[in-house]
Amino acid sequence: MTPLDRLRRAAERVSTLAWLIAFLVAIGIESVFGPEIAHTLGLEKVPALFGMLIIFDKPSLIPNALIYVAAVYVIPVAVVSDASRGAADRLAGRLLDVGLPVSLALHVTLIYAALHLWTASSDYRLLIVRLILVAIIATLSLNVVNGFMGEFSCSHPGFMALGAYTATVFSVALFTDSSAFGAARLPAELGPLLFPVGLFLGGCVASVSALVVAIPSFRTRGDYLAIISLAFLFIVKSLLENLEFVGGPRGLGGQPDLAGLPMVFGWTVLSLWIINNFVRSTLGKALNALRDDETAAGAMTIDTRRTKVTAFLFAAFWAGVAGGLLAHIVRYVNPSSFGIQKLAEVLAMVYFGGLNSVVGSIVGASSIILLGEMLRPLQIMKWIVIPLLLILVMIYRPTGLIAFREFDVRRWLGPRGGHDDLDTVAADSDEEISNAAPPD
Repeated sequence: MTPLDRLRRAAERVSTLAWLIAFLVAIGIESVFGPEIAHTLGLEKVPALFGMLIIFDKPSLIPNALIYVAAVYVIPVAVVSDASRGAADRLAGRLLDVGLPVSLALHVTLIYAALHLWTASSDYRLLIVRLILVAIIATLSLNVVNGFMGEFSCSHPGFMALGAYTATVFSVALFTDSSAFGAARLPAELGPLLFPVGLFLGGCVASVSALVVAIPSFRTRGDYLAIISLAFLFIVKSLLENLEFVGGPRGLGGQPDLAGLPMVFGWTVLSLWIINNFVRSTLGKALNALRDDETAAGAMTIDTRRTKVTAFLFAAFWAGVAGGLLAHIVRYVNPSSFGIQKLAEVLAMVYFGGLNSVVGSIVGASSIILLGEMLRPLQIMKWIVIPLLLILVMIYRPTGLIAFREFDVRRWLGPRGGHDDLDTVAADSDEEISNAAPPD
């Protein structure tokens, strides 16, 4: 067994609860001692993204940044997670005995607390975390079509654009005074309460518009979906550029600040829960059957066309929600923001993280956003480095980093020590049997 395999197995024996506790401790250490440690190491300020920006911005400070990350994050997380492993396993088991909703609520609360405390020290961190959460929603929704269903869709930026403009018109027209829509119709205090309605409307508009792609595309087989969906993307972009009441090519700004971390985090958790249940349901299994062999799936009484249309509209809805959140994070929306570059970005997240995998979508979205920020000092060169990395991934891992892996919530929430010990015993037993077997 290689050292990397030993490290991976050691990490897998630590429960999610122990990791969250350890990360919260590390955040507390940074909030109290971070500025002093950074000053001692000759850093101008606390590294915003675990020192990743320093790698290409100021290479001479790379050793200092690595020491900071090790002192504040790596060592405390390793020590605390190992020390709390037994107690966390027992607590995780008791929480599951009480009920899965209780355990899930505690874990989600701890995740939000960690993100809230980590982003409290920097507006840049807050922006990046919100962008990652929105990217997770968009990537999950596209993976439903391109991964679980096995088709290739290029229309997701168009759905995001429709959701972004619908939510923008809803919030700007109702809660702000603007030159485009006049005086506000409702008090601004109602904005946070009614904003989910605007996001839902944006998702519905995107889902209804998906019928334009789904009805003609799923009457045929092959590459027609890719062609029609790409044409749909250009149609939406041209339509928005020629609608003056939403700003035309200039775009539309002035969105109220409604997409804070609680709002974005809540929608991300909701999308993760619903999409994960969707792909694990009977309909999700039907999508897998369609991906593997559509003819055989039809012979097994699966209504292939209806299944495809349902999944496509479902994915378009969440793409519209992601677009609405993105518009209110950036607080500006423009047709050019949803063109070919956005398509390439979302596709990269899906295929980098892994097809047919909820976990892969989370990893892909987070990795691409963080990689783009890390390479920001390279300016235009980063658009050469990122494609090269994607090419390498496609060569050595054609299906992505974490592909075809189910997201088992109970396994994720439960204790790890007992399961891993059983796995180790089973692996050792298999090895003993193979060693004792007579040679051929």
